[in-house]
Amino acid sequence: MTAYETCPSWAPILGYMGAAFCIITANWGAAWGTWMSGIGLCSMGVNHPNGIIKNLVAIIMAGVLGIYGLIVAIIISGGVSAPKSGSGNTYSQFTGWAHLSAGLCCGLSCLAAGYATGVAGEYGIKATGLRAELNHAKSSRAMMGMGSNGGGGEIIDEGDAGKLYIGSVTILSFSGAIGLYGFIVALIITSSDYYACDFN
Repeated sequence: MTAYETCPSWAPILGYMGAAFCIITANWGAAWGTWMSGIGLCSMGVNHPNGIIKNLVAIIMAGVLGIYGLIVAIIISGGVSAPKSGSGNTYSQFTGWAHLSAGLCCGLSCLAAGYATGVAGEYGIKATGLRAELNHAKSSRAMMGMGSNGGGGEIIDEGDAGKLYIGSVTILSFSGAIGLYGFIVALIITSSDYYACDFN
């Protein structure tokens, strides 16, 4: 097979498509996860503002997915070589398809992880806040029954809501791991041997 067949002039479009698809879908997943988790955080923060800071975990994990896509897209775009005058194209089909597959791998994995993180984050945050409110209401009624004036006010002691929070964070960890798996495989693909064009 000649170098003109393995290194056509249209080959670089594969690499650029891989980089573009990677960053677009990874950021799409990050945006989706941030959006859904943000809804849950704002809903919970109305009645339980003390729990806002520690429940930012879902939003942080969703934002990391965009970083995965950014890193892979930079690596792919840096690997696309321009044609040289007098020697023709220097970017092969083999490398182009590898870069496209790496972009698809990382991008789609981060998209799925963003959706999972968003849904798990929204419901996990809401559930943790509702449980803290319920425990606070129970303790307030108990204190009022004993003649104390401790009812109402901000939620200080969450009670057993911390157990629900630990479970929520565990779910988020495995949701975010989906994007990490795609990121690792994409790095392996982009670091593998590439086909060098030889027009001699």
